[in-house]
Amino acid sequence: MTPLYRHIIVGLDLSEESPQVLSKAVALAKACEAQLSVAHVIEPITFAYGGDMPVDLSEVQEQLQLKAEQELQRLASQANFPIQQEHVLVGQPATELHYLANQQDADLIIVGSHGRKGFALLLGSTCNSVLHGAMCDVLAVRVNPPEDKKSS
Repeated sequence: MTPLYRHIIVGLDLSEESPQVLSKAVALAKACEAQLSVAHVIEPITFAYGGDMPVDLSEVQEQLQLKAEQELQRLASQANFPIQQEHVLVGQPATELHYLANQQDADLIIVGSHGRKGFALLLGSTCNSVLHGAMCDVLAVRVNPPEDKKSS
């Protein structure tokens, strides 16, 4: 019998909810006996600030990338499952995840979904963008925000 999935890529935003998404991805990878790769996409600073700034931001971009690589490595080391590859990419998240999935012959992309409503939903989300245009299956994992520490 052919396994349901052979190679899963989980896109992590490195927020406090990332361990929840990775945990679900690990459980599915174990159940399918699939390879699991993790990815984080950093949007270029020039995109985030409109590109009109006359300042060289390449050093800042490199620092962001280094910090993301370290955090992704930390999460992967806590996964309790062998991580095939760790990817830190620069670009638009959905586009980069689509490209990576195609390059790695992945058959599933897993992303976290914050369940936005109202105006935020109208603007779209990374999860929605990944879904549209993917050449493989996409699984959105509903994440719960961390408990408000003041209420405990």
